[in-house]
Amino acid sequence: MAYVQNRFLFQTTPTSANDEESIVSDCESSVSGPCFDQPTLSNKGLIRLSHGDKAHDVIAKRFLSNLGSLAAHTKDLTIQKNCFDSLTWQAKLQSFQIFIKAMGKKCDGDANVKYAWCAASRDEISKIVEHGFGYSGLPKNSGLYGHGVYLSPDDSPMECVKNAIADNNGMRYLMLCRVILGKAEVVQPGSTQCHPSSDEFDSGVDELSTPNKYIVWSTHLNTHILPEYILSFRAPSSWKGMQDRLKMPTSPWISFPALISALTKFLPPTAMNLISKYYRDHRDKKISRRELIQLVRQLAGDKLLIAVIKSSRTKQIQRTK
Repeated sequence: MAYVQNRFLFQTTPTSANDEESIVSDCESSVSGPCFDQPTLSNKGLIRLSHGDKAHDVIAKRFLSNLGSLAAHTKDLTIQKNCFDSLTWQAKLQSFQIFIKAMGKKCDGDANVKYAWCAASRDEISKIVEHGFGYSGLPKNSGLYGHGVYLSPDDSPMECVKNAIADNNGMRYLMLCRVILGKAEVVQPGSTQCHPSSDEFDSGVDELSTPNKYIVWSTHLNTHILPEYILSFRAPSSWKGMQDRLKMPTSPWISFPALISALTKFLPPTAMNLISKYYRDHRDKKISRRELIQLVRQLAGDKLLIAVIKSSRTKQIQRTK
């Protein structure tokens, strides 16, 4: 396999034939400690990585460094590695390697393989590790970008962390997966897409230049996603509120209820009904704040939103004089 395990873990550039090695070849060299207090998944084929293990330290540093100031509130980080030691997972691993080669041929040598985060509950991840992706273990998501699995780039774990569901012990779980993206197409919020729109494309993204979301369609789940590591950690229940408080103090601000009220004067009822629905979905934690903002921007347009926010800001300043 032309992707080296023990180099920088998030590099996906093909190496020379002399450097080729299986991602499971060093499973035996990763030694777990004798006693652990934090709950972990007990699936066969998972081993816990110790502090000082190269893979553990690189992943932990990468994960925490991209949480910003919220990293200080992340406790009891544990990393487990999928060794793919069952016959089924060996077959899935070989299939994944074959699809990388096939995608490379299709895309002029670049299969566009990335590392990405995927949030799921403890039970969902346990089923995925046991049986692979499928409806029995498909992580729940908002469905906002069609039918498939949504993942975040390896340098943007925040969205997945916010959506991670705490278990009875207060632990949250993420999978670090290798993903075959091939040629990606932009998927608009509200899409009902469940497969590539044409043979030209292989996956979806929310935007091409700097994607925050990778979409792997339901038709490609067990061939284009390989869950390599499981992270478990504790985060405060007020995680989302803490992030919302990290706003620039000088930024113009308007509450969503006030924004909806102001937009009613300019937008047709159909658009306002959708905005109100998306706001309810956000309050019910079906979509993230970022997704809500993106949907409102699409419906209202940036020009109108900027004008409404500036007007609100001006009125606030006048009231304080």
